[in-house]
Amino acid sequence: MTIRHINLFLAVCACGCSATKAAQHLHLTQPAVSVAIRELEEHYGVPLFDRVGRRLVLTQQGRRLQAYGQRITALLEDLDRELRHWDRLGRLEIGASLTIGSRFLPQAVRAFSARRPEAEVRVTVAASTALETALLDHRLDLALMEGFPHHPALQWEAYQEDHLTLLCAPQGPLAPGQVLSQEAFARQKLLLREKGSGTREVFDRVMEAAGLAVVPLWESVSNTALLQAAGAGLGVAVLSRQVAADALARGLVGEVSVEGLAFRRQFRVVWHRERALSSLARAFLEEVLPSLSR
Repeated sequence: MTIRHINLFLAVCACGCSATKAAQHLHLTQPAVSVAIRELEEHYGVPLFDRVGRRLVLTQQGRRLQAYGQRITALLEDLDRELRHWDRLGRLEIGASLTIGSRFLPQAVRAFSARRPEAEVRVTVAASTALETALLDHRLDLALMEGFPHHPALQWEAYQEDHLTLLCAPQGPLAPGQVLSQEAFARQKLLLREKGSGTREVFDRVMEAAGLAVVPLWESVSNTALLQAAGAGLGVAVLSRQVAADALARGLVGEVSVEGLAFRRQFRVVWHRERALSSLARAFLEEVLPSLSR
C-alpha cells in the first residue's frame, strides 16, 4: 500500500465513487484505477466499496479509510510546505464567521498583506458550523469564530471579548435604554441570526439557562438586514454590540436590556490540533490578532 493507492482511492471518492471519472480526471486508464482499489482491498482484507449494479457505494470501512486518507494527505502537504519553505511565499487559508468577517477581518487581512505582500490570503466567510467542517476537512488553516468549537480535534484560543446587544427602533414602541423583565422580553418580536451561527448559539445558551423559550419573527444570515428591520420597528434584533456601533452612533437604532441576562462571549481563533501551523499561520496569530483585541 502506497500514497499513490490512497490518492487514487480519494480521487474515486471525490468523483462520486466513479472509477471512470477518477481515471479521466487523473489522465489514467480506468483499469489502472480499478487495480489500485482492488490492491487496497486485498491489502486490508476488507471491501472498500459495495458494487450495486454498475455503481460503487462506500462501505463503512471505505468511509474510515477516506477519513484517514484525507488526514494523511493533509499532513504530507504540511510536511512538503515546511521542508520547502513554500508557506513563507505561499497561501494562507482563513475562515471567519459572518460578524467577524464583515467587521474585523478586512482590516486584519489588509494589515497582514502589507507586512507580507508575497503571501496570498484566501478568506472564507461562513457560519461557525461550516467553518468547523472546513477545519476538520483541512480546507482552512485558521478560523476566527464567535461560537465555541465543538469537535475535540479542534484547538482554540480566545483573543477578544464581545457581547450581544438588544436593538430596537429609536422611537417606540420600546424606549431606548428601557430595562425589560425576562417575561416581557420573551414576548417581543425577535429578529435573530440563523441557527448554526456563533451569535445565535450564545443567545440560545443564555435563554435556555434562564428557562425562556422564544420563537423568532425573523431569522437571517445578514447582520445588515436585522439592523434595518430593528430600525424600522419590526422587532428587537440581537447582534454584536460592535457590529451595531455605527448604527447606534447615528441614532438609527436604540438599545434595551433585560433584567438578569448578559449575552457575553469571546471571539476565538480555531485550528486543527493535528495539523502543524505553517509559518504564515503562526505569523498571523502573532502579528495580527493582538491588534484586533485592542
